[in-house]
Amino acid sequence: MIKFHRFTLDNGLKVIVHQDNSTPLVAVNLLYNVGSKDENPDKTGFAHLFEHLMFGGSKNISRFDEPLERVGGENNAFTNNDFTNYYLTIPKSNLETAFWLESDRMNELAFSEKSLEVQQSVVSEEFKQRYLNQPYGDTWLLLRPLAYKVHPYQWSTIGKELSHITNATMEDVKAFFYRFYRPNNAILVVAGDVTPNEIKTLAEKWFGSIPSGTPYVRNLPKEPLQTEARSLSVERQVPYDAIYKAYKMGKRTDIDFHATDLLSDILSNGKSARLYQRLVKEQKIFSEINAYLTGELEEGLFVITGKPFAGISLEIAEEALIQEIELIKNNPVSAYELKKVKNKAESMFIFSQIKVLDKAMNLALFELMGDAENLNTEASKYQNVTTDTIIRQAETIFNPDRCSTLYYRAIC
Repeated sequence: MIKFHRFTLDNGLKVIVHQDNSTPLVAVNLLYNVGSKDENPDKTGFAHLFEHLMFGGSKNISRFDEPLERVGGENNAFTNNDFTNYYLTIPKSNLETAFWLESDRMNELAFSEKSLEVQQSVVSEEFKQRYLNQPYGDTWLLLRPLAYKVHPYQWSTIGKELSHITNATMEDVKAFFYRFYRPNNAILVVAGDVTPNEIKTLAEKWFGSIPSGTPYVRNLPKEPLQTEARSLSVERQVPYDAIYKAYKMGKRTDIDFHATDLLSDILSNGKSARLYQRLVKEQKIFSEINAYLTGELEEGLFVITGKPFAGISLEIAEEALIQEIELIKNNPVSAYELKKVKNKAESMFIFSQIKVLDKAMNLALFELMGDAENLNTEASKYQNVTTDTIIRQAETIFNPDRCSTLYYRAIC
């Protein structure tokens, strides 16, 4: 069990403190409740752009990394559809440096034209290299708008198109910052050899005077129920054909999420999983195959993807895959299968709690999802899944009418 102390500053900043005296390092995790789903459909990619801009200098600090590195700290960040996360580790003796750095860029970024131009260029190159000029790189640029027609999950964190970033103005950037990068839209977690009292003192000193922003109330368009199968076929200069089948599933916070997660593991978690054993090893239809969840906070996708062996058409490969999907819907999962994936899930969960940074990240995520205390019951939720629940989820999710299929064909 992870014990923690929680308090909220007058400006709305939520603070969680986990005391761990076993390490000289302290992890500081600052989660902003803004992801790509919060963007204007005509100005996408801003959450990811800000991940870069936040390192470009603030009111009193020209370079974020430099003072942190001088005192032995490391930092990074990531953005997804639901939130943006900034994290660092630092020796306990230099902890106040972390509060100084994070509070200064929350208070006011530099907002220089030079910084904006530099980061626009960096993100543009990333867009080209990772999504346009890499084999299968545009998969999610194609699959998301196929699966989602209304909800903002229809675009990736990099954005819908390159022009949305290159055309971003200083006014756009400032408006985004002052709307979302406010203390009342953030969760600060500090984990390590610290006490709640000293963190409260530091939080008040460095973050307490930052003005609270206008409360952000999400009112995202709800994705209509998908009632017919969708498909898209493209041709690209890639070495092998590939197929991507995306089925609609529930939210990360739904009661059946853990059963759905275990269902994906039964199908594809290691070489003993069903899809590998049947379609790769025995039938030799696929050279590789995988199943996973997008795991988003709102209605997500259960994705099955594979590359057929040379000489096997996508149509034949898809038919074999569908047969395996129908099999798990109509045949009970063995107690052994379920126990195996439960043990793997529990092991992964335990390993994810070893480092103070991992614990800080997890506490922030679970607080965002409703209550950090739920982190302590996560493992038991996996252990409580039954074979009947697995079958019920398979029947619910693997509905052909709620599937979007991308056929990714190699040009001969």
